[in-house]
Amino acid sequence: MKKLNPEQLYAKFGNGLTMMGPVIGRKYTLTHSDITADLFLTINQQFDYEKVNAMRDEVLAEWKMANGCPFLYVSVYVDGAFDPEVTALRDAIFRRELPLALEAIRYGDRRFFAAHSALDFAPIWIHFSSTNPLYNKFEYWGTPGDYQ
Repeated sequence: MKKLNPEQLYAKFGNGLTMMGPVIGRKYTLTHSDITADLFLTINQQFDYEKVNAMRDEVLAEWKMANGCPFLYVSVYVDGAFDPEVTALRDAIFRRELPLALEAIRYGDRRFFAAHSALDFAPIWIHFSSTNPLYNKFEYWGTPGDYQ
């Protein structure tokens, strides 16, 4: 697994967000540059769809509640705009790169996590979205504290 280089992470915060909140509905859009390996994290109350490109290799995450407990819901689009044969490769790439993506989210919003330390123990659930049932999965990936 690659380790996060904080100098290659650029975080942008939306209006109305503070390190105190909101918690529920706080959304993360993580994209990257294939050329520079820079990571771009938008933290807002809506996803930054302007940053989403045709490759569909972004990571979208948001805080949600279930049974009174917060969890981080992450979604990646495994199919993308490609032939079904490419789905297996994209699935493997997402699985390889997700630890770095989760570390970028945790680091990029570190002041928020410092203000809400209990969220470091909240579960992370990842939806690998695909039209192919073999790759359309919902998996537990630890907690944000695992990625600091």
